[in-house]
Amino acid sequence: MVLDRQTTEINVKSVLNAVKGMPFRWSINPYRGCSHACPFCVSGDTKILMADGTTRLISAIVAGDEIIGTVREGHYRRYTATTVHASWTVDKSGFRITLADGTEIIASGDHRFLSERGWKFVTGAEHGPERRPHLTLNNRLLGTGSFADGPTKSVAYERGYLCGIIRGDGTPGCHEYRRVAGQRGKSWQFRLALTDADALSRAREFLAHFSVPAVIFRFQQATVNWRTADAIRASARCHIETIQRIVEWPSEQTDEWCKGFLAGIFDAEGGWNDGSLRIGNTNTALIDCTVRCLTRFGFSIALERRRILTHKPIIDIRLVGGLREHLRFFHTVGTAIGRKRSIHGKALKNASSQVVAIEPIGTRQLFDITTGTGDFIANGIVSHNCYARRTHWFLDEDGVADWSTKVFVKINAPEILRRELARPKWKREEVALGTATDPYQAIESRYKISRGILEALRDYSTPASIVTRSPMITRDLDVLTQLARGAGVTVCVSIATIDDRIAREIEPTVALPSHRLLAVRRLAEAGIRAGIILAPILPGITDDRAGLEAVVRAAREHGAHFVHHNVLHLGDVTRDAFFQFLDRRHPALIPRYLRMYRGKYAPNPYRTGVGEIVESAKEEHGIQGRRYVAPVTAPAPEPAQLSLFAGA
Repeated sequence: MVLDRQTTEINVKSVLNAVKGMPFRWSINPYRGCSHACPFCVSGDTKILMADGTTRLISAIVAGDEIIGTVREGHYRRYTATTVHASWTVDKSGFRITLADGTEIIASGDHRFLSERGWKFVTGAEHGPERRPHLTLNNRLLGTGSFADGPTKSVAYERGYLCGIIRGDGTPGCHEYRRVAGQRGKSWQFRLALTDADALSRAREFLAHFSVPAVIFRFQQATVNWRTADAIRASARCHIETIQRIVEWPSEQTDEWCKGFLAGIFDAEGGWNDGSLRIGNTNTALIDCTVRCLTRFGFSIALERRRILTHKPIIDIRLVGGLREHLRFFHTVGTAIGRKRSIHGKALKNASSQVVAIEPIGTRQLFDITTGTGDFIANGIVSHNCYARRTHWFLDEDGVADWSTKVFVKINAPEILRRELARPKWKREEVALGTATDPYQAIESRYKISRGILEALRDYSTPASIVTRSPMITRDLDVLTQLARGAGVTVCVSIATIDDRIAREIEPTVALPSHRLLAVRRLAEAGIRAGIILAPILPGITDDRAGLEAVVRAAREHGAHFVHHNVLHLGDVTRDAFFQFLDRRHPALIPRYLRMYRGKYAPNPYRTGVGEIVESAKEEHGIQGRRYVAPVTAPAPEPAQLSLFAGA
């Protein structure tokens, strides 16, 4: 049941999650998701470049669709096919961005596009809390160039397509032959053989619209040198005569007929290889018609002559203008063969247009998607998708509809947990809360799911450990105290710095460190084993000796039993998010992070140095306790950390 735009109640079948490679074997996460709606969105009528070279409105994109994104290889970004993992909508203030080539795109102020100077938000400020790289009228946006409108699938278009593909590759006609008795007979035959099923299917479909049934059959088996080819055929005189009338040159070549003809002749005789788009033929009538049609739509061409053995010379019509014009051709005429439209592997090279206007247009329904590459091509511009969704994959939440605008509440979690703990095979091993999402998010004050889970653990004598950033945990002092006197409980309060200014910068929606320290004191005074996770330690931001020692000193002053530290690690799902934070707040640190984080972890010498500072401070202030009191038989992996951008 959907309660509002942020909260959805769900029932789950299981609560306990098995964990490998950690000092605890079981974890529970009572909530799924983040309470913040995703801000990176564009208008629903934005066209997205699909993997087959066609376009589709973003409002029609669904999880599982194959689209085009980009990847960096060497000095260039290259286009590549990528999968859509999620799509959703949100109501936000929109801005209309207009480019010099006439392209318009509507997006939120928080959306980012790729410019000649890197990723830039639509809006921002030069100073103050909204300072971030943002678009100006001097920027040029990179991409494929604006998308053209497709053809109208009319009768004229279908006639043009059949004329192009049949004149290019088909064989309709009447052939005379001599019968056994010596009389002459006529055989009416039509055949169109192609190695690409999509063009053959379109031709067959269009012929059916003219009441010409065509039978499909295997024309050629695959060999070492040849691909499999199928064909369609017809043999009735009335059908062949209909086909001949269809492919006659019309007295008036309309725009739609010309688009259909260009699509048909390209599917029959065209190719797109090594960055060159060519249509070749020996028939001068076909060449002349192709040239006229291309010129009609403003395409620039070059004619090239080549001879193969003793055959007639082939004239190639080469479309000039690069990828921008090639895509304009495909979109304008609507070719059928996806293989011939693929831009996979092609380099993104200087296809850009200057920003000429950025205008606010009020609140709009905006759409966004998450892709495997982290970007997509929107109205011809390389557009960054929501990084927040990818950090949610870390929570095992891929595939949940409307993820970015909802927190999913496992309302039956305490009940299900009691069933699982009551099983005879349950060995009362430690259960960890907060390994993925904070169990004390703001909505816990209403639902009390975490409290119900603690009550179940208490009643079934199961030890627990909790990681949180929220002082709300002190609300459950009574249950925690009972659990501490029984099976045992450890509470870890995450604090990265005691500098409120820095804390607000890196954790804008979380309670101040001073409030979290007071929570540690209350827990410790109640006899609960409570400590601080000094994490994540951020190179160049929170890693100075004075700052680290200040956290340890504050921990001792507030009765913490232990201090556990953890240097920032950047997995695939959090790397983009953190580099965007650096881009907004600490751009000068980006080169340092790029050097340090070539993989997931900071270099060992750096981590060792930070560890020595923290351990020295702990020794000075008499903090000898450890986070994990149970013996660990194998080396513990790098500890998990809460996302910097999680809610409190």
